[in-house]
Amino acid sequence: MRHIAVIGSGPAGYYTAEACQKLFGDQVRVDIIDRLPVPYGLIRTGVAPDHQSIKGVSRRYEAVALTDNVRFVGNVSVGRDVSIEELRRLYDAVVLATGAPLDRPLDIPGADLPGVVGSAAFVGWYNGHPDFAGLGPALDGPGAVVIGNGNVALDVARILAKTEAEFDGSDIVTHALTCLRASHITTITLLGRRGPHQIAMTPKELGELGHLTRAQPIVDARDLPPEGDDALLEPGQRKSVMHLRDFATRAADAGKAVKVVFDFFAMPVAIEGDGRAERIIVEKTRLEPNGAAVGTGETYAIPASLIVSCIGYRTPPIEGIPYDDRAGRFANDEGRVLPGLYAVGWARRGPTGTIGTNRPDGIAITERIAEDIGEGAGKAGRPGLDALLESRGVEVVTFRDWQKIEAAENAAAREGSPREKFTSIEAMLGARGA
Repeated sequence: MRHIAVIGSGPAGYYTAEACQKLFGDQVRVDIIDRLPVPYGLIRTGVAPDHQSIKGVSRRYEAVALTDNVRFVGNVSVGRDVSIEELRRLYDAVVLATGAPLDRPLDIPGADLPGVVGSAAFVGWYNGHPDFAGLGPALDGPGAVVIGNGNVALDVARILAKTEAEFDGSDIVTHALTCLRASHITTITLLGRRGPHQIAMTPKELGELGHLTRAQPIVDARDLPPEGDDALLEPGQRKSVMHLRDFATRAADAGKAVKVVFDFFAMPVAIEGDGRAERIIVEKTRLEPNGAAVGTGETYAIPASLIVSCIGYRTPPIEGIPYDDRAGRFANDEGRVLPGLYAVGWARRGPTGTIGTNRPDGIAITERIAEDIGEGAGKAGRPGLDALLESRGVEVVTFRDWQKIEAAENAAAREGSPREKFTSIEAMLGARGA
């Protein structure tokens, strides 16, 4: 029998468990360990609440979780309740599927002022992550700046720009919806240090901006390269740029009170304000032949009480595990970190790819595990972990417990929403008796 522990219950974790089932059959036991009492990682707390179709992939993970040889072990913090070394002694393989939940730091003066938040915190706030439920972003001024030109930046801008009615059918948490209802923001500026041809925004997500009730996307046609240059782009990128070209041709709509302004060739250099963010100082850039953006020395200020940095993510380091600080992930060789220790998903490759990218990644790491551990070494596995956690008084949440939490969230949903998420661990644990 092979005993495998997976740390993290997001897409990378569940795809790895699924791959283990398919490769090893009934000769494997997989324990998926998560710090939170609820599974699915970024499917629950990272995917935008108005993109419910994407969240549907959780049904696939549920099918894996309800089998006899895969188990969810929630409310267990690795490092606090059990160490990596203890897990390595108990399991034939330990797989780090922790994702990249930390914001890459915005390294400019004033980045620590109130009103400046990272996208992990802001997205976690409107998605009900317990760590960020009390964030209270500054929505009391007319200006917001979103730093970044990827889909996360788009999500943040779209959430800020929507009307309350446009959240029907979403699972945005009530505390966020209440704050957004009272928002005074009328201009949302998307800062990108490079140009339209370098955006990392996908066509579907970018196109959504053109159909918002009260918000109009604004692109300066002078920022767009010659149209013939679009032929050099990949098809998806070309479609995205076509949306930008469409936005640039639209006449100003006086009936739309919110403007979403694309500010290209713009690099943030400082944030200023008296005790809180009031403005961001931006330097104009130009592109070098190698595609790098360099400052021109020309600067200007954009008023903003809220600044959301969407410039990338990092995997949290764990003491004793080799870490690639430059890449913001665990140091590994094709997923192998140390003997019996592996990394998968963003913890292995950094924050790149889509949810689906994690499936082939999980398959590949399972094949490497098979090469390394053979039929297993007779380790204690699941019973050993249970005994250890019980001796330490750790309150484990099972998948059946999670189903009770989920049922309680569904029952508490406001009209038009699929669920009302619990935003504290205490509330989640309490719902198991509902």
